[in-house]
Amino acid sequence: MTTETTTRTRTTLSAEEIARLSHHRMSPRRYLSELGWRHVVGVIAVVYAAFPLVYVLSASLAERGTLTGSNRLFAQVRPRNYEALASTRYWEWFTNTLFIASVTSVGTVLMGAAAAYAFSRFRFTGRRIGLTSLLILQMFPQMLAFVAIFLLLLGLGQVVPVLGLNSRIALICVYLGGALGVNTFLMYGFFNTVPKELDEAAKIDGASHAQIYWTIILRLVAPILAVVALLSFIGTFGEFIIARIILQSEGNWTLSVGLYQWVSNELEANWGQFAAGAVLAAIPVLLLFLFLQKYIVGGLTAGSVKG
Repeated sequence: MTTETTTRTRTTLSAEEIARLSHHRMSPRRYLSELGWRHVVGVIAVVYAAFPLVYVLSASLAERGTLTGSNRLFAQVRPRNYEALASTRYWEWFTNTLFIASVTSVGTVLMGAAAAYAFSRFRFTGRRIGLTSLLILQMFPQMLAFVAIFLLLLGLGQVVPVLGLNSRIALICVYLGGALGVNTFLMYGFFNTVPKELDEAAKIDGASHAQIYWTIILRLVAPILAVVALLSFIGTFGEFIIARIILQSEGNWTLSVGLYQWVSNELEANWGQFAAGAVLAAIPVLLLFLFLQKYIVGGLTAGSVKG
C-alpha cells in the first residue's frame, strides 16, 4: 500500500469517526459538566448586563417622568419623552459632545501614535525614564487636578479668551493633556510587533522617517489606532467632572452635564426625558463600536505579544 493510499485511508477513517461522534448524543450529566454550566453562566451574564439597558429604555417610553412608575417594564409605550427633547437644548448638547469627543479622539490617536513610534523606533537618552514617567502619571486620574485646571484656565482666559473657562477648545486641550500614558503603552506594544526590517527597506529606497511613518507604519497599525480612538471617544463622551467645571454656559454644555441638570433637583427631576436622552446618546457610541468591531480584538491582543 502506497503512502498516498495510507494517508487517504486515515483521512476517510477520521471523517467517519467524526461523523459517528457528531451523531452520538451526550448524556445529561456529561452535558452539564462540559457545556451546560457555560450556557448557564452565559445566560446569567447576558441578563445581568441587559436588564439596566432594558429598564432605561422602558423608562424612556413611560409617560410619567419618574423611574418608580417604570417598575413594570413597558407598561406604557409612548414617545412623548423623545418628542419633548425637541423643545430643550438636547440636540445642541448632542452636537457639542460629538464635536468635543471626535476632535479629542483624533488628537489622541495622532499624539499617541507619534509618541509610540518614537519610543519604539528610536533610541535616545531618557527613553526608559519617559515611558516610566508616562505610566506613573496615569496612576493619578485627571479629575484630581480639577482645582489646578480651573485656576489655570481662569488666568489663561484673561490673556487668550479662547483657551479660558467656558470654551470647548479649552476643554479639548485639557483632555488632550492627558491623552498620553496608557494609550502610548498600548500603541508602543503594537508598534514593536511591526518588523524594523520594513523601515530599513524603505530607507534603502530613499524614504524619510515621515514617509515611513505616514505611508507604511500607520497602515500596519490600524487596529490599535481604531481601539485607541474608540476608547478615547467613549471616555470623552461620558466625562462629567472636568466638563462641568470648564463649560459654564448652558449652550456649551455636553450631554453628561446637561442631562445631569434635569435630575439634579429632586423636586423637579424629569427621569423620563433623562432616560430618553441617555438612550439616544448611546447610539453614536454603539455605531462607532460596530464600525470598529473587526479591529478591537486584534488591536487589544496583538500589542501584548511583544513589549
